[in-house]
Amino acid sequence: MKKTGTMLVLLAAMLTVAWLTSSSAFEIAATTTGLLCVWLTARENIWSWPISLVNVACFFYMFWEVKLYADMALQVFFFLLSIYGWIVWLTKRGGADVRPTRKIAPWLILPLVLFLIGATAGWGYVLHKYTDASIPYADAFIATLSIIAQLLLSAKILENWTVWIAVDVLSIGMYAYKGLDAIAFLYLIYLIIAIAGLITWKRNYTAAEGFRLTPEPAGNSHSTERGA
Repeated sequence: MKKTGTMLVLLAAMLTVAWLTSSSAFEIAATTTGLLCVWLTARENIWSWPISLVNVACFFYMFWEVKLYADMALQVFFFLLSIYGWIVWLTKRGGADVRPTRKIAPWLILPLVLFLIGATAGWGYVLHKYTDASIPYADAFIATLSIIAQLLLSAKILENWTVWIAVDVLSIGMYAYKGLDAIAFLYLIYLIIAIAGLITWKRNYTAAEGFRLTPEPAGNSHSTERGA
């Protein structure tokens, strides 16, 4: 009940800011579904994924209107990764509601860093050269970093929250600069939830690892195998 109350307070605060800043209907829809989606994700709730599909559709249209083309294209990736995440979270879960959290494989870090550098440079150049994008390289960097965060989230990897925290901090500045005050405030809430999500997921991961590694009592003839 306490967590539900917190969510309602955050939603009320978000709607108040949207009203004070005369936000459009699409902006309000995007912010409310986005808030609900991130909150459910932090709680490892599978319903975060269908809500995410609605959320990215709203953001796609809204970013097209303000000429943030990298962010607009980003929603296509988010849509596909949301479907992927929905499937992944429902597989290899044993008796749990969703798949257990895992840590990032060390070999994956360098390819992701190289992807971040290369995609930012290429995407930023295309936006700068061929579109009227407002802040092409910053937009491309945040968008690419968001793809990495979403990929890690869809794969149920703990470190997704660390990347999301970086995305949220950068996004607050960008959207405030573009005059999207309600979205900037939304990302401030995202930041708070991302920090809480990191703490919650890490605690659950540690507890699950401790349970998995705990040996069965000797001579227990009724012991059962634990999750693979």
